[in-house]
Amino acid sequence: MRRTLTLAAATAAAALLLPGGPLPVVATGSARATPSLWTAREAAAFWTPERMAAALPVPDPVPVPVPDGVPAPVPDTAADAPTTGAAASDGAATGTPAAAAPPPGAPTANGPAADGRPTPAAPTPAPAAVGTPAAGAAAGTGPAQGVAAPPAPSAAPGSPAAPASPATPVTPVASPTTPGDAAAAPVAPSAPVPPATPTVTPAPAGTPGPAADPLPSPTAPTRAPAGPVVAPATAGVGQDFDGVPAVGRMYVMKGAGAYFCTASVVSSPGRNLVLSAGHCLLGSDTRQVAFVPHYTRAKPRPYGLFPVLRDSAGRSKVWIDQRYKTQGAEKAATLDVAFAAVGPNAAGSELENAVGGNRLLTGSTFTHAKVTLIGHPASAARPRVCVNRTTKFTSTDPKSPGSFLRIDCTGFPGGTSGGPFITRFDDRTRTGDVVGVIGGWKTGGPTADTSYSPYFGAEIRKLYQAAVAGAKGA
Repeated sequence: MRRTLTLAAATAAAALLLPGGPLPVVATGSARATPSLWTAREAAAFWTPERMAAALPVPDPVPVPVPDGVPAPVPDTAADAPTTGAAASDGAATGTPAAAAPPPGAPTANGPAADGRPTPAAPTPAPAAVGTPAAGAAAGTGPAQGVAAPPAPSAAPGSPAAPASPATPVTPVASPTTPGDAAAAPVAPSAPVPPATPTVTPAPAGTPGPAADPLPSPTAPTRAPAGPVVAPATAGVGQDFDGVPAVGRMYVMKGAGAYFCTASVVSSPGRNLVLSAGHCLLGSDTRQVAFVPHYTRAKPRPYGLFPVLRDSAGRSKVWIDQRYKTQGAEKAATLDVAFAAVGPNAAGSELENAVGGNRLLTGSTFTHAKVTLIGHPASAARPRVCVNRTTKFTSTDPKSPGSFLRIDCTGFPGGTSGGPFITRFDDRTRTGDVVGVIGGWKTGGPTADTSYSPYFGAEIRKLYQAAVAGAKGA
């Protein structure tokens, strides 16, 4: 059973959840809207705490018919050389060319987005207590860096391949910086020599070090939550917690329904990029998109709302590989990644300056000894955290080919799609290196206790670079 809602069921459920009946249709069948009317104040007025609490996980995507003979994207590995072509702004999945041009005759995906997680019961209005942000340096005790790796997870459906490390060193996207400072210029590294030693922070056992062209480093938030990040006592067992500033909910309107996925901040020169799963932001009717960092039901907007920017045509500044739109969530599951550029909050603060950000790490291994997984289940008042190792899973389903990261973590149902896989999580900054997002195979997995991620290789790095270029001057 896939962890999804159908669009019709989700819309009907949304109507039942709101006291006043169905949500109003903001724009009929189009992602376009007047660019000047989607500021942080407009987003805050639209996404009220009640509407956010009633939002449902993004519904299942409409299957995309793919002509016979069109090959599925070949997932790159650390050994793959970057291919030519650059991804471009998705414009809320309006069909703008992305990382690679679609095959001749391939249709454009304009259907609703998907959350491939099982959908839990509808959110209840009762809030749960949660620590409020406090001034000062980030503090707290999170998952200890020295914890031994847990036992390898059990085999996944589809006969996963044995874990394997790539032949070449990893490529980080950006090194950590301090909030409030300008984005640091990339540090010129030495020539990659496997296994290379990281130029910024030491890599965990079994993970090759970053290679050339490092991307911006993780950044710390300007203020930290009052409570510590508590690591689950048992590897692979998820638990609710008060969250971290750089992870939150991405809200979106589709049709007459309000929906959300999990998303996180990724460090960038413009300090304004958010990372999620591609299926979360796919669809021509995707609009009124806003990111809410560190969301909890008791404290829904501790840092305010950050609206996803629009271009001159009124299209949301979202980057998704074109092949994911034309070939669909199954065949192009290895490309289930999205970046979005956001504007400042109502106080004028840039996102990364306010909450910090994780460094994007590409070209790494499928197998990581310790990954912190964070997601926002729809039925929970607070986010969920879990720590475990990842393994390599290779699908045997010809309809959804490719290799993916796989992690066994309990209790990650609908709403957690887009949640980050974080390595080298730092208890002080509450950030680390992001190596995946919940998505990819079966849009994240058919059960709530095992999650998947596309592999972050050369294609995802190109998509990030296109987003960085497109977000300049935003």
